[in-house]
Amino acid sequence: MRIAIVDRDRCDPKKCGRECHYFCPLVRSGRAEVVKFDEEGYPVIVESLCVGCGICASKCPFKAITIVNLPHELEKDLIHQYGVNAFRLYRLPYIESGAVMGLIGKNGIGKTTAIKILSGQLKPNLGKLDGEPRLEEVARYFRGSLLQEYLIQLSKNEIKVSYKPQYIDKIPRVVRGKVGEILRRVAGENFDKVVELFELKHLLDRDVSALSGGELQRLALAACLSRDANTFLIDEPSSFLDIRQRFRMASAVRSMIGDGRRILVCDHDLAVLDYLSDKIFVFYGRPGVFGVVSGPFSVREGINIFLNGYIPSENVRFRSERITFHARPPSRVEEVEGGTPLYWPEMRKSYEGFSLEVREGEVYPGEVVGILGPNGIGKTTFIKLLAGIERSDEGYELKFQSISYKPQYPEPRDAVVEEVLREAAGKRFESEIYRGEIIEPLSLDGLMDKNLMELSGGELQKVSIAEALSRDAEIYLLDEPSAYLDVEERYLITKVIKRIARDRRAYIFLVDHDLMVLDFASTRLMVFSGEPGRSGVANPPTDLRSGFNQFLREMGITFRRDAETKRPRANKPGSKLDRLQKQVGEYYYLGS
Repeated sequence: MRIAIVDRDRCDPKKCGRECHYFCPLVRSGRAEVVKFDEEGYPVIVESLCVGCGICASKCPFKAITIVNLPHELEKDLIHQYGVNAFRLYRLPYIESGAVMGLIGKNGIGKTTAIKILSGQLKPNLGKLDGEPRLEEVARYFRGSLLQEYLIQLSKNEIKVSYKPQYIDKIPRVVRGKVGEILRRVAGENFDKVVELFELKHLLDRDVSALSGGELQRLALAACLSRDANTFLIDEPSSFLDIRQRFRMASAVRSMIGDGRRILVCDHDLAVLDYLSDKIFVFYGRPGVFGVVSGPFSVREGINIFLNGYIPSENVRFRSERITFHARPPSRVEEVEGGTPLYWPEMRKSYEGFSLEVREGEVYPGEVVGILGPNGIGKTTFIKLLAGIERSDEGYELKFQSISYKPQYPEPRDAVVEEVLREAAGKRFESEIYRGEIIEPLSLDGLMDKNLMELSGGELQKVSIAEALSRDAEIYLLDEPSAYLDVEERYLITKVIKRIARDRRAYIFLVDHDLMVLDFASTRLMVFSGEPGRSGVANPPTDLRSGFNQFLREMGITFRRDAETKRPRANKPGSKLDRLQKQVGEYYYLGS
């Protein structure tokens, strides 16, 4: 089976010489009209006639065409196709009553499409583009399965869905008012319970437009879980939450199990997804081209399959490289010989109602210092002090030769991606080294002609990271770069960050809440302690083992290691292993 995809966002018929038509062997020989053009001038590839030579894809000046060969068996599993030569989803996950079903996979591979189908926002067309089948017809397609029963109930409006969207930064555009007013309308008699659970008491009189990313996330989760519904679809609930808030959220979601409720969660934090889910569906394929749903698997098996990039039951390898973890930290910190350490003095920064105490410290060239701590503890304030954006109470304004800063919440502006990166990188933009170091690892080729205002949250995040790392600087300050990125993108970005630190002998400070990102990228850790929203202490950099132990001891969370992949798995509070690890003081890595 062969599918052809034409990306209309990339294709530009007005600037095109119709190379896809001119160079097609069957067209040139007159044997078949494989490539036609619609009224707007866009190419239409007849898949049944295409021989799959790929010449049209290689000759397209805009790289807008993709030709993919798929197993013939998948043809009967087509659930939805967005149009002629457009993305298609094969198979569909189901939701079980009294369980939490987890989704894992790359961005742009159909997870949100599946959620929209299950929520009733999108009717699956089963690949029939000449008419939309009724939901009852789609249900018959799944006869004998849990999906048939679910879709029949959905068609009869017996399914009450509560949906938490992926991009919570768009909430202020459609929801207006104060936090307390909104929650009272939604939560009703559960108002006090959700306010306490999601720590929203101090935000009740604040307008939604003034909330930070973490605050918006907690509000969205509180509203979603408060609704009178029997089906909860939760898309990326951990973004912008600190680790303690992530596990409070996970406990809140699991507490909803019972009374016939169904819960579906999609997330990229593996530790949270592991803790949350009862079963896992794995999505694989090619972003923007096709997605295939596989499973369900047990939680451990499903996540390990995704990390290994291989599905034994289908004999499918969807990634050549395994994602591997360190069961123990590096034996020593690798410092660049002869490098001058970067030093900052003890200082203090005070605002109305909050103060940050910074202990003196230093880092060495080539180091990546991970910054770990709860929200509202002063991590971003410390980054701004280093960047010279803020000045300490003592009047210190730390001035270093050159600094590149990636903000916590990237703001889209009216500029084309290529222009932004070209300006940041300068002459290096045209080099093969820059392409191999930044463009290819972050998969930015397809975004070069797009305006920043048109990008999704994940795309904007990648461009913002690339812009910061493209600058020639001594110090790189990266604030929460993993938000909206999928597991593979996070893994690749940590490799890029480590390579740039080593090759440029740069000092890199990395703020993030995903322990996997900090574990992969960091050589040392700075742990922030104190009382969130009131006072914080920035402790000096320490080794990874000590840093993770110090932070997780304050959080009261321990992690064991998976026997196969060595990935961290959160222990249940009070379990035998949890108590044992707390007793010996090993909260994250295996004992030495």
